[in-house]
Amino acid sequence: MAGQTETFTTGGGRAADLTAENYRFLQEHLYKASGIILEPDRNHLLEVRLLPLLREQKLVSLNDLCALLRATRDPVVSRHVVEAMTTNETLFFRDAHPFQALKNELLPALVELHKDTRKLSFWSAACATGQEAYSLSILLLEMGLADWNVQILGTDLNQQVVEKARAARYSQLEVNRGLPAQYLVKYFTRQGQDWELKPEVKRFTRFETFDLRSSMAHLGPFDFVFCRNVLIYFDVPTKRQILEGIRGTLFRGGHLLLGSAETTIHLDNQFRPRSIGSSVFYQAP
Repeated sequence: MAGQTETFTTGGGRAADLTAENYRFLQEHLYKASGIILEPDRNHLLEVRLLPLLREQKLVSLNDLCALLRATRDPVVSRHVVEAMTTNETLFFRDAHPFQALKNELLPALVELHKDTRKLSFWSAACATGQEAYSLSILLLEMGLADWNVQILGTDLNQQVVEKARAARYSQLEVNRGLPAQYLVKYFTRQGQDWELKPEVKRFTRFETFDLRSSMAHLGPFDFVFCRNVLIYFDVPTKRQILEGIRGTLFRGGHLLLGSAETTIHLDNQFRPRSIGSSVFYQAP
């Protein structure tokens, strides 16, 4: 029918139908602010992720949120939209086998390489709430490196999760996911219903907000970079840009760990894939 507006139904009772124009607006807004690609027909995801923001702003629908973004250009609301739509799934010693490869082969080689300076540097890119960085810190302590000069940088686009990572305080559910019981007893203290990491674990780490599309010239050099399950959210040009930037932060021969569904192949062929156990690492030239 002429003049009829195409809509995407969000359901759930609180959000009205989202127009096609506003869906494209949110896609463009998210891409411009974060580089993340929002695929078509992810209406339910939009509603689930943005419903708390609608309540906070006392808005009825996602169309109202789009109108607010257009009218005010409020940077706080804009940031909250991006933070709501970013994925922050993480856990201690995630996937286990990369940490086994680190413990058994990569870290001993780094310790031998740097035995004179006794310095090691790492980057946990897209670190979410910090479990990856703290898992590495615990692993290094378990290897007897407490007196080494170790720097572990954790970065994430989401300011809220960076603040939680800095606090180093986790719920019972969070410490139950992936963390061996002996490490909970050894490296955490009980704080009410939560668990807080001890100072010796936090000492190696620092956390900052950072957009992976930004220049990385001031970062590093690093011996090892984690950047897991991040590239999947970007288009090919952005993936290439990020990989080139990460490669520039690594020491010669340094390693990059990606997610199991990610690769540098056909994106940055200067990295050399290296299989260790069940994990694939990418070594910089």
